[in-house]
Amino acid sequence: MKNLRIVFMGTPDFAVATLKTLVENNYTIAGVITAPDRPAGRGRKLNESAVKQYAKSVGLNILQPTNLKSEDFLNELKALKANLQIVVAFRMLPQMVWQMPEYGTFNLHASLLPNYRGAAPINWAIINGETKTGVSTFFIDEKIDTGEMILQEDVAIDPEENAGSLHDKLMVVGSALVLKTVALIEKGDVKTTPQIDSDAIKTAHKLNRDNCKIDWHDTLDNIYNHIRGLSPYPAAWCRLINGADELDVKIYKAEKEKTAHALELGTVVSNKNEVKVAVTNGYLIIKEIKLPGKRTMDIKSLLNGYAFQGGAKVL
Repeated sequence: MKNLRIVFMGTPDFAVATLKTLVENNYTIAGVITAPDRPAGRGRKLNESAVKQYAKSVGLNILQPTNLKSEDFLNELKALKANLQIVVAFRMLPQMVWQMPEYGTFNLHASLLPNYRGAAPINWAIINGETKTGVSTFFIDEKIDTGEMILQEDVAIDPEENAGSLHDKLMVVGSALVLKTVALIEKGDVKTTPQIDSDAIKTAHKLNRDNCKIDWHDTLDNIYNHIRGLSPYPAAWCRLINGADELDVKIYKAEKEKTAHALELGTVVSNKNEVKVAVTNGYLIIKEIKLPGKRTMDIKSLLNGYAFQGGAKVL
């Protein structure tokens, strides 16, 4: 059995579950590398990452480098004398960092690699209508998410699942997969599989304003998947034209109604209980929405104080 000294690298909530699992299984965590504190909110108060907050609570040694190639940071990292590094939801590492430990540096990625390499694997799996995704561990190499795979585990995507609920499922399954991976490294039993590239590989591009916008000319299923794949964050959005109002609204939850109609695509149909949008092969029924400057609300709450006029449409 190898005597492991681990450096853990991660920033958001998704990474906390894994770090917590390692701590609770009595692994030696020589240090935790996480993002620098960032100003947030109206007061621009410095915000600590979720990983830093947890690491502080259990008394772990924390480093927050701004530059992963700086001599000071590299010296601090070497001084930790780690022989294994584990990365969960962090940034791309320079070669001098991932090559440093004797037993390598491995990453947990929230997809079944080689599919959905990139920044937003959970979102794109749902946007693309997948019924299955999973988690993978792999040794880091010089490219993004391309290294030799260690272990994978499948996770089903429910038809009404959104990115938030899938994130939480993958976080739990992923932390268990990291534990299995560490056990293999500890025993010297790791067997890796190269990732096979092909033109059919799907990518998890970074999310931005353009690819979060709803295309009301797409199919009902695709629009529905787009909304749940971006909920609760960063949220699908569209432009609402309602009388004199021209508002950018976010839609968090919707239902499908498959039926024939003769309405122009994007036409808003409403009554006192329901708002729906005419699309190619039916209606998208809006269940949760956010108007600018307002809180997210269910549609009945919105209709208590907001009226849709004849000729309302979304773009």
